[in-house]
Amino acid sequence: MQVTVIGAGNMGSAFVQQLHAAGHTVRVTARDADKAARLAAAHPGVQAVPAAGAARGADVVVLATAYADAAAALQAADVQAGQAVIDITNPLTPDYMGLTLGHDTSAAEEIARAVPQAALVKGFNTVFAQRLAAGALLADGQRIQVFLASDHAEAKQQVTQLAGSLGFQPVDAGGLKNARYLEPLAGLNIYFGYGAGRGTGIAPAWLGQG
Repeated sequence: MQVTVIGAGNMGSAFVQQLHAAGHTVRVTARDADKAARLAAAHPGVQAVPAAGAARGADVVVLATAYADAAAALQAADVQAGQAVIDITNPLTPDYMGLTLGHDTSAAEEIARAVPQAALVKGFNTVFAQRLAAGALLADGQRIQVFLASDHAEAKQQVTQLAGSLGFQPVDAGGLKNARYLEPLAGLNIYFGYGAGRGTGIAPAWLGQG
């Protein structure tokens, strides 16, 4: 697939690394163009592109920005009608120990309202950047689960295929409204990783799938 990654921070960098390793055609853009260029240079074949129009021609767009920057980044990238966008954001408080949204909405739903042409898929928000960079397989051989919530069946299927190509186990998490559950789940994972000192190699999973 041709994938545009918006953001060159920890998550964006991990996505570029894994997508490139899996053989996808990757473009990266970021608010800091020099940072995007350095990231691209570290992975021969990856192209750094300007933020304006960065989404054009991509099969999937990975939104790897902070929640506060998400809508503006997608608008600048010129996301097309029906284009699959993976929203990895979590609406975190400054200390990372709480959420600024919840119960009656989610970051994903707010982004979808702001950029209605995007076929938004909530996903990968429960995976630490360090875990993503290390790959999908845990030490015991289990694959990390990635929960995908969207109101767009075709986009969800594209992201399911993409996640599988990276080695992850995609789990259909229903409609986009269920991002209201996935974002607090990410918050709990952050608590376990940092607050409880279990580190960033952990990830949530649902057991007993048949």
